[in-house]
Amino acid sequence: QVQLVESGGGLVQAGGSLRLSCAASGGTFSRYTLAWFRQAPGKEREFVAGISSWSGSTSYIDSVKGRFTISRDNGANTVYLQMNSLKPDDTAVYYCAARRGTAITQSRYDYWGQGTQVTVSS
Repeated sequence: QVQLVESGGGLVQAGGSLRLSCAASGGTFSRYTLAWFRQAPGKEREFVAGISSWSGSTSYIDSVKGRFTISRDNGANTVYLQMNSLKPDDTAVYYCAARRGTAITQSRYDYWGQGTQVTVSS
């Protein structure tokens, strides 16, 4: 079993930056693929970015490519989401998630954090 705790959310002006972090415990971190999802009020939860176990391969949805960067520090059992050039449409609760294996998918994650609010003002 894996526990995930997000932090780093907050209020930022459009064009600004935030760095989210997700600390993991209860498992072997390097064996898990990690991902960030987000959910705005009244909207479906959507995949944002993922990073593979061990190899560090990454995947992003088109709307965040060139603005967001996902990374992981296996020694610190932490995954990050660096968000630059933020837009009001990025406003959502952001969740980290984990699944065993190397494949980055947009569903079927086994473990979830509690979420952290990101609000981007215009």
